[in-house]
Parts: sequence; C-alpha cells; structure tokens
Amino acid sequence: MSNRAIISTPDAPDAIGPYSQAVKAGDTVWLSGQIPLDPGSGEMVSGGIEAQAERVFSNLAAVAEAAGGSLDNAVKINISLTDLDDFAAVNEVMARFLQAPYPARACVQVAALPRGAAIEVEAIIAL
Repeated sequence: MSNRAIISTPDAPDAIGPYSQAVKAGDTVWLSGQIPLDPGSGEMVSGGIEAQAERVFSNLAAVAEAAGGSLDNAVKINISLTDLDDFAAVNEVMARFLQAPYPARACVQVAALPRGAAIEVEAIIAL
C-alpha cells in the first residue's frame, strides 16, 4: 500500500508487540492502543486510575502530534477499563486532553489488559 506511513515517536512507549504506534493512510491516522507505560523507562506508571489515564492520554497525544495532528483531531476513541467504576475518573482526565465537540467513543470493561494495566485507549484521528 503506497499511501501508508508508519508513525513513531520516542515521546510515547515503544510497541510491546508486533505493531506500530500508529499508521497513517491518506488523511486518517489509526493510533494503536496505549497502556500507562512511561516512554523513557518502558515501565508502568505508579498510582491509581487517574495517573494511569493521564499517562495513556499523554502517550496518545504524543503519537497524534508525531502524525501531524492532535487529540482534538480525534473522530473515534475506544477505551478499555478493567473496572467500569473508573468511568467517571477517566472522563475527567479525557476532558483535560480534548476540547468539545468531542469524538465518538466507546468504553468497555475487559477482564485484563497487558502488564496489569487498568486502562487502554486507542484513537482514530482525521487530519
């Protein structure tokens, strides 16, 4: 596919599997799911759901910027939580990273996430 570009930045954690941080095709960028890994150390951040969500959205913002956009270009966000009781706290963090009008979104509870994370978020942005 000649119009496909791989997006990568040292300001977000390296992929922990066989995938890219993001892939751009035309004016659309698919950002892979981010868990709360510190980009420098590759380790999980300490703290509760707010600290984890802050790190996740910071990581996503870095990848969006590397693609030439920002999280305000998001058209769809998918959030996976290991505990839906964290829904309100994650909403508060998300609102600090995006401005209205907000993108479409799904939020689901899952049994487990990589490395014991409480949250994983992926996004699609339109440039």
